[in-house]
Parts: sequence; structure tokens; C-alpha cells
Amino acid sequence: MSEKIKWIQNKMHKENGMGVSTELFSKSEIDKAMNFHRTFPDYLPTPLRELKRLAKNLGVSGIYVKDESFRFGLNAFKALGGSYAIGRYLAQRLNKDISELPFEVLTSSEVKEELGDITFATTTDGNHGRGIAWTARQLRQKSVVYMPKGSSQYRLEKIREEGAEAEITDLNYDDAVRMTAVEAEKNGWVVVQDTSWEGYEEIPTWIMQGYGTMSAEALEQLNSFGVQKPTHIFIQAGVGALAGSVQGYFASLFKENCPKTVIVEANQADCLYKSALAGDGKPRVVGGDMATVMAGLACGEPNLIGWNILRDYSDLFVSCPDWVAARGMRILANPLLGDPRVISGESGAVTAGLLSAILQAEEFKGAREVLGLDENSQILIFNTEGNTDPYKYRSIVWDGELPSTGK
Repeated sequence: MSEKIKWIQNKMHKENGMGVSTELFSKSEIDKAMNFHRTFPDYLPTPLRELKRLAKNLGVSGIYVKDESFRFGLNAFKALGGSYAIGRYLAQRLNKDISELPFEVLTSSEVKEELGDITFATTTDGNHGRGIAWTARQLRQKSVVYMPKGSSQYRLEKIREEGAEAEITDLNYDDAVRMTAVEAEKNGWVVVQDTSWEGYEEIPTWIMQGYGTMSAEALEQLNSFGVQKPTHIFIQAGVGALAGSVQGYFASLFKENCPKTVIVEANQADCLYKSALAGDGKPRVVGGDMATVMAGLACGEPNLIGWNILRDYSDLFVSCPDWVAARGMRILANPLLGDPRVISGESGAVTAGLLSAILQAEEFKGAREVLGLDENSQILIFNTEGNTDPYKYRSIVWDGELPSTGK
């Protein structure tokens, strides 16, 4: 039996910016994060790819892909959040504002001597952990990384190459997060996780603000193309930290004129979709192995900060089978003549796959109407990762693992 895409219109949406505060993701807060990132020697804005032919083919005005496969040479966006959170944590330890601690100061011998040795610990499917390990090494500190069962051996080795102690556990993602917290308490490590829970909200907030650099860059680049703002944003979600950051930033900037936003999840880990389906405003949890090819989205417990923002401002929640990600990977890797090629991994490509399905299939007429998708639509999507596991990438794009349709 084929797996279908499931979607639900958000009935909890608050009009005219009257939902939960988005002040944490205001322009001033995100500019602070972006100014910090700009001090890193490896910082460059990642490209925004305009897919003109695809847009014409699908009957919309514009499709723009923010390509995070170029971020810091790490092939994914995650280091934005981890680096800013670690920077903010160190600033707090030093009793300074982050604006006083550019990269060259944080990496100085004087600061290292004052701070001593710190170990940062995290749970990851690969991208976040590599970003934490990279940041810790850059800032002359240590890291410990745990990965859930089924994680890619290739991604594990990439994390170890950054100097981290790392291992794959026999736990699912959310249980591994809990184990990491216990080990950190026992060993005096600092947990850097984008999942939030009661009593653990400050670092996840900093991570989400760090992700905001990506959104701010994308908007500046859209403006350079003559687009004032996107009419629609499709953004993928695991725990919802990235999605909450993107939604929070655009809702803070544009208030009642906020772009229509679609939250996209893997159907084996669709905790936000199920939360929206319940309709009472309370988050829901998905358990089990969460066996999806979209490893970066295989998270069953919502980030509460992110959920509150998504609940109040997002327009559609969508639960996607794996074939949607495979479709997106192939569309981006094999563009229409004249469009740029984008190398996108499973979690990075699901929004492109979904967008093509929604715009082409008659069964999604209702979703198109809810979103007001038409020939005037300017759509922003985020390629959150490149081929972070090149063997899996080739298996799907070259060798045909997973069909590209739900039939």
C-alpha cells in the first residue's frame, strides 16, 4: 500500500501578530547572532539559488533555495546554532556581552586560560554533532557526541574527525538526549541541545537564534533579486527548533503580512503534525524507532519554544513519507535546463519534493487554496544539508533506492 502525504490546516493560527511573542527572534536579536558569525574566518553567506525554470514549470512566480550545503565547509546549517549557543555560554561565563567576544578574542590564550577546559555534550543524527565538535575544536575546548541507533557510520567518522569523542548508541533520538543529559550531569559537561524541556531553555533559545543567521541572509539575498519578501516558506522540522526560528524571525519582521508557512515533517516522526491535529495547543510526542530516511528529522518530542511559535503562526503542517524526500533530492540534483544544480540530502530535500507534489497533483487542490499558491507566489525553501552521507545519497539519486512517487 502506498504512503500518502498528509496535511492539516492550522486552526490555532493567531492573526495580526497576536500569538506568543516573537521578540527572541527580532531583527536586533538575529543581527547579534549574524554579527558574531561574521567574525569567524570561515564565514561566508551561503548561496540562494533561484530556480526560474522549475518555478515556470510548476506555475509559480519564483522558487528560491537557500543552500546550506556550503555552511562553514560542514555541508549543513547546524553549526550556526551550536556556535552561537557556545559563544553565548562562554560570554556568560566571562561576564561579557557576545558583541565583546569575536572569534579572535574567544580563541585567544587569555580567554582559554580564564575559562579552563570545558566539555560540550550533545545528541545528534550527525549534522548538529559535527557542528558542536567543529565549534569546540575551533574554540580550543572538548566535545562528546552521542548518536541514536541506526545513525550513519560515515557521519560518525566525520564527527570524530573534528576531535570529538563520539559513539552510536542503541537508543532512539529522544532517549539518547535524556541519556546525554544524565551523563553530562555526572561528568560536569555542558549540554548543547536544540531540544528544550522544563528548566532547559536558555541554550536551546541561543541555538534557535543562531539559526536566524540563515533566515537573515536569505531575506537580504531575496531583496537583491528584487523580491521584498517571500509569499510562502516551506521549512522542515525535527524537534521544531529550526522551523520555530525561521517562523519567529519572519513573523517578527512582517507581523500580519507574514509569509504563509508550511511545516514539513517525516511521517515516522511527525510530532508537530500530530500536535496540530489534536488542535488543543498542547504538544504531542511520537515514540518508537522513527525509522525514516530523513535522519535529521527523526525526532519525536517537540522543542517547546519552537512549538509555541509554530502553533500560533504557521499555516499548514505536513507529514511526508520517505518518497517525498527522494523526489526532492532528484529534482534538485537534476534541474531543468538553465537552473542551477543543488546537492541536497534526505532531510534537506523534503521541502522541494513536497512543493512539487502540492503544485502538481490534483489531490492537493485544497492545500493550494488554503495557501493561496498561484502564479504570483514567491516561495522560499531551505536546503538544510548536502550529501552528508554520500553513500546514501548515491544510493537514492543514482541507484534508485526509494521511489519518487507515492504510487
